[in-house]
Amino acid sequence: MGEKDSETAPIWGKTRERERSNNNNNNIQPMDLESSSSVSGQQRSLTQSRSSYEERGRGVKEFRSWFPWLIPCFVVANVAVFVITMYVNNCPKKSGDCFADFLGRFSFQNTRENPLLGPSSLTLQTMGGLDVKKVVKGDEGWRLLSCNWLHGGVVHLLMNMLTLLFIGIRMEREFGFIRIGLLYLISGFGGSILSALFLRSNISVGASGAVFGLLGGMLSEIFINWTIYSNKVVTIVTLVLIVAVNLGLGVLPGVDNFAHIGGFATGFLLGFVLLIRPHYGWINQRNGPGAKPHRFKIYQGILWTISLLILVAGFIVGLISLFNNVDGNEHCSWCHYLSCVPTSKWSCNREPASCTTTQLGNQLSMTCLRNGKSASYILANPSDSRINSLCVQLCR
Repeated sequence: MGEKDSETAPIWGKTRERERSNNNNNNIQPMDLESSSSVSGQQRSLTQSRSSYEERGRGVKEFRSWFPWLIPCFVVANVAVFVITMYVNNCPKKSGDCFADFLGRFSFQNTRENPLLGPSSLTLQTMGGLDVKKVVKGDEGWRLLSCNWLHGGVVHLLMNMLTLLFIGIRMEREFGFIRIGLLYLISGFGGSILSALFLRSNISVGASGAVFGLLGGMLSEIFINWTIYSNKVVTIVTLVLIVAVNLGLGVLPGVDNFAHIGGFATGFLLGFVLLIRPHYGWINQRNGPGAKPHRFKIYQGILWTISLLILVAGFIVGLISLFNNVDGNEHCSWCHYLSCVPTSKWSCNREPASCTTTQLGNQLSMTCLRNGKSASYILANPSDSRINSLCVQLCR
């Protein structure tokens, strides 16, 4: 399903044969001596636009081109879940203080509460956001998966989905929906585990860990298929810079950089396992006379084995630690700086908003336990969502 007849080139840069073909006025060299006569008698206007590597990879399952349908489905699913979340949020009824009131029950929480233009944290928790206490003490491990389909707001959703479309469609066309689907889902799961081990008090949501997993897979794919590429250094430097910039932005407050790091590390290791391809020599000689080389080089087998072992061990240790309520910060005193670096302009306090409230008639008195601020509101019988919204604003 999803397979096309056309062939495809490696996802990054030029292949060795493509570069050689370009240096020879785009004349593609024949596969071997036996095929030379048959190729020379045909029109070559189309084949001259392809590399010899692609031609030699014809018929090999690792080099099929696929129609990208799964990644668009993931995008549609994320958008649908966000619409449902906003429907459940129902800001006008549950909070009252909303942004973009013309949207009715789909209007956003006040920007002082959620600057990303989205629902309340209470709604995100209800819909399946990553809440460590509920995962560990409430046996709700499913939140490690469900949180990857939720987003904190329109801004958050747009950033992740545009990145997913840009990266994911190209990768699915190259490697197929099964491998890229597994890479996306497992990377998101890995990001959730690392996030839960270090961010113990916040509600975490977003597909960022899964998206970073695709970036990690793109990088490891270059190493595992090293013989295919000619411009390796430029490609690696470009990818590393992209990842470094995005991880650098993750040290800002309010961003779950542990999900980014966990997703990237999972995707990087998983790329060695899922995205391996036959080496250049095997493709070059597979239809030729004489002894055939092995399909994969020794270094590919070593990377595949080591990565799989580290990946399995990491998931086992991570899950055991999480469900035994291990706090990663107690074993790594500096790791919290990976997700937020405090400055004079912002605080990295991630403790959830908590307030004491007193209701006297129509007057609600509230005090934030985090910063000691107090305020009074004229409200009769406020809902829990409304009280939570006011508490979040007071504690900012």
